[in-house]
Amino acid sequence: MDSVKENKSRVGTASLCRALGLSRATVYRLRAPVDVPSSPRPTPSHALSEEERQAVLELLHGQRFVDRPPADVVATLLDEGRYLCSTRTMYRILDGEKEVKERRNQRQHPIYEKPELLATRPNEVWSWDITKLKGPVKWTYYQLYVILDIFSRYVVGWMVAERESSELAKRLIRESCLKQEILSEQLTLHADRGSSMKSKPVAMMLSDLGVTKTHSRPHVSNDNPYSESHFKTLKYRPGFPERFGSLQDARTFCQDFFTWYNTQHHHSGIAWLTPEDMHYGRAKQTIQVRQLALDDAFERHPERFRNKPPKAAIPPEAAWINPPKQQTPEETKTTVQILSN
Repeated sequence: MDSVKENKSRVGTASLCRALGLSRATVYRLRAPVDVPSSPRPTPSHALSEEERQAVLELLHGQRFVDRPPADVVATLLDEGRYLCSTRTMYRILDGEKEVKERRNQRQHPIYEKPELLATRPNEVWSWDITKLKGPVKWTYYQLYVILDIFSRYVVGWMVAERESSELAKRLIRESCLKQEILSEQLTLHADRGSSMKSKPVAMMLSDLGVTKTHSRPHVSNDNPYSESHFKTLKYRPGFPERFGSLQDARTFCQDFFTWYNTQHHHSGIAWLTPEDMHYGRAKQTIQVRQLALDDAFERHPERFRNKPPKAAIPPEAAWINPPKQQTPEETKTTVQILSN
């Protein structure tokens, strides 16, 4: 029976479409039931009168019951041989006056600004972080401090220690700034919100050196991507042990690793140059040597390059932490109008 009704409905719709010259979607829309506004809910016969409601409200606002919940008010009145209304009715009356809410002080979380940092040359923005290296037995760790230049990916300073300490971090940052000959107001140092990163000794030392400090937002790993990526390179390096036998063992491994990383590792983020070449301005010469080799290969076998001369990869001109959102044409037009006004 249902299929018969459905077929009749389809036939009727098709006839209407032909007769009225309308599309099937338009006919369905015209056939849809019209929403009729519902009438207000009638007041129940057993509801409190307006006078009774005001009496309950005045009682709840009074000095005696102003700080007590409705359930306590109802129980107190019953002990006195009085009954005005139920607990639920008292809540409904208070809710009608917008007086039902959390009375305790609620913790207000601060709004953290998203860091937007740009580096267009070495020693303009550094990123630093601390990671744990497993010690010889369970629950023992060594702390690896690493300071990284985000433009060149060059590790400008590192240290392995038995503990995390603001004094050790302070010493490492100061020595790295002196080694790189950092001038006042030249450098921005970015980190997450660890205890050492936010410590007062480190903040005061950076102020003395004229170094600007910035921090990641809580629980946002993307705000410190360069340090996180570097630690992954470290721990996925062949030969990285499950555990280090001693503090000296960890330092020896890191000494070899950072020498390789800075001088031999071809980094994908900087056109497969080494961080050392990028940091000390040797990128241009390296790219020229690569281009000469590609030109020679193209002259000998152009068919292997689809008759298109190959180009040596060029590193990016800038490194960002959280690049700003690109504006749409409409947003750009609005910004121009605001600036012109």
